[in-house]
Amino acid sequence: MNEKKYVLKNEEELVIRKANSSDALRVIEYVKKVANESDYLTFSSEEFNMTVDEEKEYIKNINQRNNCLFLIAEVSGKIVGNLNFNGNDRLRISHMGEFGISVVKEYWGKGVGSKLLKYLIEWSKKTKIIKKINLVVREDNQRAIELYKRFGFEKEGIITRYFYLNNKFYNAMQMGLKL
Repeated sequence: MNEKKYVLKNEEELVIRKANSSDALRVIEYVKKVANESDYLTFSSEEFNMTVDEEKEYIKNINQRNNCLFLIAEVSGKIVGNLNFNGNDRLRISHMGEFGISVVKEYWGKGVGSKLLKYLIEWSKKTKIIKKINLVVREDNQRAIELYKRFGFEKEGIITRYFYLNNKFYNAMQMGLKL
């Protein structure tokens, strides 16, 4: 599976593809932008300090592993979303991994997240390696939780005091999808 094209709810064409090293600078710019738009991520833009060379190496390493995936979602050549799935290195648990997903605010509710998840699930099934997809989501992020439930993810537990933001703790929900 490489590049896939979809039509979004707003009729724009969305291209989802695997990231490559030449995307490094644009990925860094995207991550800094999206980190400023949402408090649901585990990091702020100030905490994301990868250099272009480090990002290139990270993408290269992901692409060399058969149980990892780094996706970019683009509209007219502009990154509007990404998904990063990391399978485990250890043989006994290499059949599962965890992903993070983000979408720029102007594309929330337009289907980008759904298309990224669809790609991940299809890819996971084709690998014949991945048997379980995990995620952690802030417990009060209802839009994301509903999206995950639509794709069959189930609540597996609550992690208390997972996020700390503006002098307040937030719980996280652990969710999983068995393939």
